[in-house]
Amino acid sequence: MASAHARDLLHRLLAGDAAAVGAIVAAAHGGDDPSVLAAAALFVPDGDALLERAAASATTTRDRQLVAIATAHHRGDRQLVDALAREHLVDHPDSVLVAWIAEASGQRQTSTTKEGA
Repeated sequence: MASAHARDLLHRLLAGDAAAVGAIVAAAHGGDDPSVLAAAALFVPDGDALLERAAASATTTRDRQLVAIATAHHRGDRQLVDALAREHLVDHPDSVLVAWIAEASGQRQTSTTKEGA
């Protein structure tokens, strides 16, 4: 389970707080919370390195699933994000970060589809 500080950062991100991205990236560089590392990986050029650290830090099934979903999103695999997120949310309906990633992945796909049309 994420620390209170990590949960606060993630809630700020999900609420649209623009400063939260910088705070999450800063927390990721000095921390080992898988949810913070996975979230930060979606906003930085070295996202693969943060996702590797998140995977190494993930000790629960919930955290490992989150990292897999974030990794699929980072790589642009919309179908895998959708499948993994659906399964994850059945077991963890309170996982708002996964719901947010799934939504962002869907928006990314829609945006890419519109640009290619």
